[in-house]
Amino acid sequence: MITNKNCIIRLSRYKNALYRLRDLGFVKVFSDNLADAIGVTASQVRKDFSLFGITGNRKGGYEIASLLEKLGGILGKDRIERVIIAGAGHLAYALMHYRGFEKEGIKIEAAFDIDPLKFAKNAQIPVLPMEEMKDFVVSNNIKVGVLAVPEVGAQRAADTMFAAGIKGILNFAPLRLKAPNDCAINNVNLEIELENLVYFVNVLEKKG
Repeated sequence: MITNKNCIIRLSRYKNALYRLRDLGFVKVFSDNLADAIGVTASQVRKDFSLFGITGNRKGGYEIASLLEKLGGILGKDRIERVIIAGAGHLAYALMHYRGFEKEGIKIEAAFDIDPLKFAKNAQIPVLPMEEMKDFVVSNNIKVGVLAVPEVGAQRAADTMFAAGIKGILNFAPLRLKAPNDCAINNVNLEIELENLVYFVNVLEKKG
């Protein structure tokens, strides 16, 4: 099993680059093209692909349709991935109404919250009580969740998700969570990302 996170991130970036090239009318692509598109070397592209048994033709390159199919299978895009959200605030609302997930084979099935005023059981994407999460996850065979709750309740919400059977969490809370050994967490700290971006903008302005 490939566990190199950076490699998987690059595969996702290759996939997005291939979509763009396909939309521009390209049928085939070379490792040099993909390298330029995401900012790596051509040898890195070939190395990443070789880890998954993907080979191209030195003269003919890679067929985009075939390559997208293979990358889709590796990244789990050959099936619909059903996802739940813990928390029903502004971030969760934005995620529930983001149309870009659909083309990536991701479907938000429900959100869960502790606030009765947010419950909406008959909505297109229902907002349900947290205590109903386990039954919903089990009955819908859901393995992936998004954590969009305040920091103070993040670990408790994560524990509820893991107890329900969730195996992977995308965490928007600004802290590192504890997880069982057979579960995975990806952390997205928007405050830190913006802080870092502001720093680099300031550095560039000083150079200018």
